[in-house]
Amino acid sequence: MNNTFFKILRAGINTTFQDQGRDNLYHMGIPFSGAMDNRNYLFANKLAGNQLDLPVIEFAYQGPHLKFYGNKINIVVTGDVIFKLKIKDKEIDGNCYESYQLENEDEIDILSTNKSVYGYLAIAGEFDLKLQWGSCSINTKANIGSNDGKKLENGQKINISKVNQNLETKKIDYLNSKIENIRIIRGTNFDYFSDEGKKNFLKKEFIVSKLSDRMGMRIEGPMIENIVNTNIKSEGLLKGVIQVPADGNPIIMLSDHGTIGGYPKIAVVASADYDKLVQISPGSKIKFKEIELSDAETLFKLYQMETQNLISQI
Repeated sequence: MNNTFFKILRAGINTTFQDQGRDNLYHMGIPFSGAMDNRNYLFANKLAGNQLDLPVIEFAYQGPHLKFYGNKINIVVTGDVIFKLKIKDKEIDGNCYESYQLENEDEIDILSTNKSVYGYLAIAGEFDLKLQWGSCSINTKANIGSNDGKKLENGQKINISKVNQNLETKKIDYLNSKIENIRIIRGTNFDYFSDEGKKNFLKKEFIVSKLSDRMGMRIEGPMIENIVNTNIKSEGLLKGVIQVPADGNPIIMLSDHGTIGGYPKIAVVASADYDKLVQISPGSKIKFKEIELSDAETLFKLYQMETQNLISQI
């Protein structure tokens, strides 16, 4: 019998287990999935004293309210998140990027993200989860991953198979930077669109729609006119590809996107901007800025170096 676990008092919104995702399965129609904001995912594991590739709990907008049963465990929340802790019947406000120790029947209540979308909860140890195709990441659209491919639910137990002992609490000072200008490179169907449509895409503002999830971000704004064909033969997709369906409102492919699609592709989001892109909440304004492929590669290398430098300071 497992005596170390969390009881879910409230599951929150779109609360799932995520890790670094599934590689090399696109040819089978299985998307990468994994944590939406990879930097905050890595920070969570590092602050918890874990290997960087372990599963964590990802939540959107509102996180879970959990009650801990066991001896003791360290936890950490990353992202731009508002949460409270109930430790020995005393309620305190929690700080992101700072680990806390819970003892038996202590609670963590993740109230909401703050002008962002995704947050992460890691434990100093390991959740008791089953791998599917080398990953625990949950894709709820396809019922793939741990927890039978489903979101976490009220009343559920989250069993913990390993607790790292004698860990000191850690913290870092980190400010989640916001982004409004999303850097992009031209897509393979850029010339399917009229000069006015291209100008609208590159010069005008768009609004992030409420119809956005882990699969895709819909944005609304000026019409992007297609002058060739609004449908093409289905082709492979990548995370960050921006498709434009017949209504002229772009859809940005995110971590759980389908592996093929038949809408023309006007652009691809630079990988260096992806973590910040997914944190833009519905109703927010964004603009696109075109850069060259070589610049996108350099920016991503710099972003990775910055991430590793920050991790090394923890």
